Amino acid sequence: MNTDIIKKIKSLKKAALPLLSSILALLLVACSSAPTHVILAPEITQIPHHKYQNTHVSLKVVDMRASNHVVQILKEGKAATVLSSEQRLEKLVAAVMTDTWKKQGVQFNQLSNTQVKIIIDKAITSVNQKAMSYDTQSEIIITVKIETPKQTLTNTFKSRGNSEGVLKADIAVLERDFNQNLNTLLTQIVNSKDVKSFL
Repeated sequence: MNTDIIKKIKSLKKAALPLLSSILALLLVACSSAPTHVILAPEITQIPHHKYQNTHVSLKVVDMRASNHVVQILKEGKAATVLSSEQRLEKLVAAVMTDTWKKQGVQFNQLSNTQVKIIIDKAITSVNQKAMSYDTQSEIIITVKIETPKQTLTNTFKSRGNSEGVLKADIAVLERDFNQNLNTLLTQIVNSKDVKSFL
């Protein structure tokens, strides 16, 4: 191999070294930075076989919470770390409920006499982070109000849970557990005998 080629290879290595160092530094910063959002992807896996006939409803989902974060991590002497959903919770709930009811034959019309209102009263996972352990408390409360020209139904659905662990709470686990709790609650709503009878 002639000396010119060797010199070119050496100069390329020298030129690439700062670039590689910068990329490595950026990757380290990205990996070490704490997440600011959680990914919520509610789904109803157990869709009931019940089919609606000539059912037209209007649907509105309202988030009544004072703050839209779904996870808060509390450490003594420090400000709480709060994580919100990447997408607004009421939009996610509206999408999954609309999709599920459509599969059962429900048709959506904002001028319908049957009005379904889903109210998110509470949806939070609270983590108490200690030096070598943590404990969590989760609570989701959703109220379903169905109004027809003749009668009104108001039902409240709740999901509560708690857990504990060693060292530091894992955001991915908190995210998974919140999704599971939300899925369970939405499944309860579509399977509710009262809700079925009013639609």
